[in-house]
Amino acid sequence: MATVVIPFAGADGKTRLHASRRVRRAMSLAMLGDVLAAAVAVGAARVVTADGEGAELARNAGAEVIADPGGGQGAAVAQGLDGLEPGATLVVNSDLPCIVPADLRALLVATPAGGMALVEALDGTTNALSISAAAVFAPLYGPDSASRFQAHARDLGLDAVSVTIPNIADDVDTADDLRRLHLRLGPRSQVCLANLPAEELA
Repeated sequence: MATVVIPFAGADGKTRLHASRRVRRAMSLAMLGDVLAAAVAVGAARVVTADGEGAELARNAGAEVIADPGGGQGAAVAQGLDGLEPGATLVVNSDLPCIVPADLRALLVATPAGGMALVEALDGTTNALSISAAAVFAPLYGPDSASRFQAHARDLGLDAVSVTIPNIADDVDTADDLRRLHLRLGPRSQVCLANLPAEELA
């Protein structure tokens, strides 16, 4: 069974999504809910967060909650991986509201034995990683991180592949992303978007 680690920074991690913190919080939690639904269908989920509502949502979904140590996404993921036995492990961002269980299974299947697979966002950052042991991970997030993760795996003597999975490649950073993806959003994100007044996504 796979373990899925999901770092969740909360509304403060999506400052480009909307000027209103209320809108950012509602959409961030809805997207996390959709990611969690996919994650718990394929394995054990761990959510790394300092956000109280995010932690409650994770527990209600059957996920383990790990306290975010601070220091950014890389530190959060490292904390989520801490103590895991070697085995199929996915690291999945919380802003992927189109994701379904089949996407995560496809990423697992595409992972080289003992190696790394990843899904790039359109801007070259990394939306998901598949690794076989926590020791393979390094905190390399940021611009062009997909290339750096692959180079890191090769430096370790491991095979690394980039996998094209549209529902994982499409993340949500802005209101334009929501409008572009609205027909493919998961049910929680669909409901949240539908309940927002039109002027709040202007």
